[in-house]
Amino acid sequence: MTNKELLKIAVEASLKAGQAIMEVYDTNFDVEIKEDNSPLTIADKNANTIINSFLIDTKIPIISEENKQTNFSTRKHWDTCWIVDPVDGTKEFIKRNGEFTVNIALTKEGFPKMGVIYVPVTKTLYFADVDQGLALKVILDSHDTTIDEVFAKAIPLEPKLETGEAIQVVGSRSHMSQETLDFIENLKASGKDVKIVSKGSSLKFCLVAEGNADVYPRFAPTMEWDTAAGHAICNALGIQVISKETNEPLLYNKENLLNPWFVVSK
Repeated sequence: MTNKELLKIAVEASLKAGQAIMEVYDTNFDVEIKEDNSPLTIADKNANTIINSFLIDTKIPIISEENKQTNFSTRKHWDTCWIVDPVDGTKEFIKRNGEFTVNIALTKEGFPKMGVIYVPVTKTLYFADVDQGLALKVILDSHDTTIDEVFAKAIPLEPKLETGEAIQVVGSRSHMSQETLDFIENLKASGKDVKIVSKGSSLKFCLVAEGNADVYPRFAPTMEWDTAAGHAICNALGIQVISKETNEPLLYNKENLLNPWFVVSK
């Protein structure tokens, strides 16, 4: 399959998953607590089933938060794989604040090559092909929008060319750590005027990608499925996602799927 064909499949999967998520959103759904103390709803399960049904036809292996994880002795031989979070920001979903997303990414040799982030509540779609330097956004009228219409209506994302009078720093709705607060204080101490922009889920990457923030420091735990799609969208625009451990880009399909701390910036 070509990259464009794979991207179209990922986009379609995200829209169908978003539709299923919204069918649960306004109901009195139950919340389970998983072994890692993170929440799980029927929306996560339904969306995961739908996404898997689309991606399995590509014959590319899948890492999803809601799939049973394949042992690294097998995964280490995967040159290319999908990385999926059916509902990124389940806490935001439960709060019903709209700041949750469907994340689908394609990685090759550890690097994100394609990313799709769909915001079901606002029907806002972000998608990117890193090798093509293509990163687009479209606000849809319906989850049922055809793929051709999605591509026809999408417009290029435009990150900031330079920092304004104030540095806009992305902070998490649910995970603002002391280290992040220290990062912000260090910017202020260097004479910078700092403005905090808060968002849930992978929308934090999108804020930087579309020019509504300058930097996203993440000094709290994330998993590969939380970041891969946003990382791809940022990389397509020349925005870096750099590990604080290695000073190199985040890598994917690692033995440990937990990410190190990182900073997103031009």
